[in-house]
Amino acid sequence: MFEMLKRHYHALVLAFQFLTRIPVYKVFSIANTVPTPQVSGKALLYYPVVGAAIGGWLVLLPAALNHFGILVGPQLQAALVLVFWVWITGGLHLDGLADSADAWLGGFGDKQRTLDLMKDPTCGPSAVVVLVLTLLLKWLALSEVIHFAQTAASWWWLMLVMVPVLARLQAMVLVVHTPYVRGEGLGTQLKNQVQAKWVWFWVMILVTLMLYQTIALSSAMLATSALGYALMRRLMMQRIDGWTGDTAGASIEVTELLLLLVMAVSVSVAV
Repeated sequence: MFEMLKRHYHALVLAFQFLTRIPVYKVFSIANTVPTPQVSGKALLYYPVVGAAIGGWLVLLPAALNHFGILVGPQLQAALVLVFWVWITGGLHLDGLADSADAWLGGFGDKQRTLDLMKDPTCGPSAVVVLVLTLLLKWLALSEVIHFAQTAASWWWLMLVMVPVLARLQAMVLVVHTPYVRGEGLGTQLKNQVQAKWVWFWVMILVTLMLYQTIALSSAMLATSALGYALMRRLMMQRIDGWTGDTAGASIEVTELLLLLVMAVSVSVAV
């Protein structure tokens, strides 16, 4: 029993170590221990927890500014939130989005060429354009959401927290139900060790929590997340017959953007 709890504890720390820049190795000594393949696989189960922590920090920043009476407009608040968002994730998923954009547009439909381009460390014009547009749209959507949330019901902030949570849940579902393209690496450990029942556990918990707060917005966000996942998975299967670390990261960024846009559109409907 103790060993099982220790493995889950190590997996939770490893999930934060892998997905964020939080220096867990300075606080938790177990973070300096080389994880076993079993622990690496279990880390995937805690991706939504990491998403909740990231979402909490995103909400805390504008809340702290308002609490201390720092009069900053929603555009600047959104910019600060976005900068912190990129920093706390280390740009990991943006890197995956950039590599995927270059590979998809430069791969000309060929699987091997697409996979080779993902390994190329250089950043092409396609990647730059996609990154700029993604960050721009995120900033604009965040501006609308933050401006409205400051005078709306408190559950609006909860919905903002759910954006990174649902994005990482989507990545978890992708890993569980999609073949891993490369024959070795972390993706192999995740795929071999993961327990599919945890997906349903997280889905039921999050759906219940969201629908309890608001049915309309939650339904729109959940439907968007599911549809986005289905379309991105289909693109991956058609082009490279599965997922890679880059495409998983890209799917997180795309899902976050889609959910923020849904919230921004909901603001215009609610006003």
